[in-house]
Amino acid sequence: MVIDSSEGVTAARQLTRRWAAELGFSVLDQTKLVTATSELARNIVLYAGTGMMHISQVEVNARRGLRIVFEDQGPGIRDIERAMQDGYTTSGGLGLGLSGSRRLVNEFELISEVDQGTRVTVTRWK
Repeated sequence: MVIDSSEGVTAARQLTRRWAAELGFSVLDQTKLVTATSELARNIVLYAGTGMMHISQVEVNARRGLRIVFEDQGPGIRDIERAMQDGYTTSGGLGLGLSGSRRLVNEFELISEVDQGTRVTVTRWK
Protein backbone atom coordinates (compact mmCIF):
# COMPACT_ATOMS: atom_id res chain seq x y z
CA MET A 1 0.00 0.00 0.00
CA VAL A 2 1.12 3.54 -0.71
CA ILE A 3 1.90 5.78 2.25
CA ASP A 4 2.04 9.45 1.33
CA SER A 5 -0.10 11.30 3.87
CA SER A 6 -1.58 11.11 7.36
CA GLU A 7 -4.51 9.28 5.77
CA GLY A 8 -2.05 6.70 4.45
CA VAL A 9 -0.62 6.28 7.95
CA THR A 10 -4.14 5.71 9.30
CA ALA A 11 -4.87 3.17 6.55
CA ALA A 12 -1.59 1.35 7.33
CA ARG A 13 -2.54 1.17 11.01
CA GLN A 14 -5.99 -0.21 10.17
CA LEU A 15 -4.59 -2.81 7.78
CA THR A 16 -2.04 -3.97 10.36
CA ARG A 17 -4.68 -4.26 13.06
CA ARG A 18 -6.96 -6.26 10.76
CA TRP A 19 -4.21 -8.71 9.76
CA ALA A 20 -3.01 -9.11 13.35
CA ALA A 21 -6.55 -9.78 14.59
CA GLU A 22 -7.20 -12.30 11.80
CA LEU A 23 -4.00 -14.15 12.70
CA GLY A 24 -5.11 -14.35 16.32
CA PHE A 25 -2.61 -12.00 17.94
CA SER A 26 -3.50 -10.87 21.45
CA VAL A 27 -4.83 -7.33 21.87
CA LEU A 28 -1.48 -6.35 23.42
CA ASP A 29 0.50 -7.72 20.46
CA GLN A 30 -1.92 -6.08 18.03
CA THR A 31 -1.30 -2.77 19.78
CA LYS A 32 2.47 -3.25 19.58
CA LEU A 33 2.30 -3.96 15.86
CA VAL A 34 -0.04 -1.05 15.19
CA THR A 35 2.19 1.32 17.17
CA ALA A 36 5.31 0.22 15.28
CA THR A 37 3.40 0.58 12.00
CA SER A 38 2.29 4.08 12.95
CA GLU A 39 5.83 5.21 13.79
CA LEU A 40 7.44 3.70 10.69
CA ALA A 41 4.71 4.88 8.31
CA ARG A 42 4.90 8.37 9.82
CA ASN A 43 8.65 8.37 9.20
CA ILE A 44 8.00 7.70 5.52
CA VAL A 45 5.68 10.70 5.23
CA LEU A 46 7.92 12.94 7.33
CA TYR A 47 11.29 12.16 5.75
CA ALA A 48 10.59 10.80 2.26
CA GLY A 49 7.13 12.14 1.43
CA THR A 50 5.98 8.87 -0.05
CA GLY A 51 6.73 5.17 0.22
CA MET A 52 5.24 1.72 0.44
CA MET A 53 4.18 -0.76 3.10
CA HIS A 54 4.00 -4.49 2.37
CA ILE A 55 2.41 -6.83 4.89
CA SER A 56 2.50 -10.62 4.89
CA GLN A 57 1.97 -13.65 7.06
CA VAL A 58 5.12 -15.67 7.69
CA GLU A 59 5.61 -19.21 8.96
CA VAL A 60 8.86 -20.76 10.13
CA ASN A 61 8.91 -24.17 11.81
CA ALA A 62 5.22 -23.97 12.77
CA ARG A 63 5.65 -20.42 14.14
CA ARG A 64 3.32 -17.90 12.61
CA GLY A 65 3.89 -14.22 12.48
CA LEU A 66 3.34 -10.99 10.68
CA ARG A 67 6.07 -9.29 8.64
CA ILE A 68 5.75 -5.68 7.56
CA VAL A 69 8.15 -3.93 5.21
CA PHE A 70 8.32 -0.13 4.94
CA GLU A 71 10.32 1.29 2.07
CA ASP A 72 10.92 4.65 0.49
CA GLN A 73 13.20 6.33 -2.02
CA GLY A 74 13.92 9.26 0.29
CA PRO A 75 17.18 10.80 1.47
CA GLY A 76 18.23 7.77 3.50
CA ILE A 77 19.76 7.78 6.97
CA ARG A 78 23.32 9.06 7.20
CA ASP A 79 24.12 7.63 10.63
CA ILE A 80 22.00 4.56 11.37
CA GLU A 81 23.65 3.86 14.72
CA ARG A 82 22.85 7.36 15.94
CA ALA A 83 19.33 7.29 14.48
CA MET A 84 18.61 4.13 16.48
CA GLN A 85 19.43 5.83 19.79
CA ASP A 86 16.57 6.91 22.04
CA GLY A 87 16.12 10.66 21.92
CA TYR A 88 17.83 11.25 18.57
CA THR A 89 15.63 13.28 16.26
CA THR A 90 15.99 15.49 13.22
CA SER A 91 12.33 16.51 13.21
CA GLY A 92 11.87 17.90 16.70
CA GLY A 93 9.94 14.87 17.95
CA LEU A 94 10.73 12.66 20.93
CA GLY A 95 13.26 10.58 19.02
CA LEU A 96 11.62 7.25 19.85
CA GLY A 97 10.28 6.22 16.43
CA LEU A 98 12.97 3.80 15.25
CA SER A 99 14.23 2.68 18.64
CA GLY A 100 10.72 2.36 20.03
CA SER A 101 9.56 0.37 17.02
CA ARG A 102 12.50 -1.98 17.44
CA ARG A 103 11.41 -2.71 21.02
CA LEU A 104 7.82 -3.48 19.94
CA VAL A 105 8.67 -6.29 17.53
CA ASN A 106 10.64 -9.53 17.65
CA GLU A 107 12.76 -8.86 14.58
CA PHE A 108 13.86 -5.49 13.20
CA GLU A 109 16.04 -4.83 10.17
CA LEU A 110 16.94 -1.39 8.84
CA ILE A 111 18.77 -0.89 5.56
CA SER A 112 19.40 2.62 4.33
CA GLU A 113 21.59 4.25 1.71
CA VAL A 114 22.08 7.99 1.52
CA ASP A 115 20.17 9.47 -1.43
CA GLN A 116 18.74 6.02 -2.23
CA GLY A 117 16.14 5.40 0.45
CA THR A 118 15.38 3.27 3.45
CA ARG A 119 13.81 -0.13 4.05
CA VAL A 120 12.69 -1.24 7.50
CA THR A 121 11.44 -4.81 7.97
CA VAL A 122 9.71 -5.79 11.20
CA THR A 123 8.37 -9.17 12.29
CA ARG A 124 6.23 -10.05 15.29
CA TRP A 125 5.77 -13.73 16.11
CA LYS A 126 2.56 -15.06 17.60
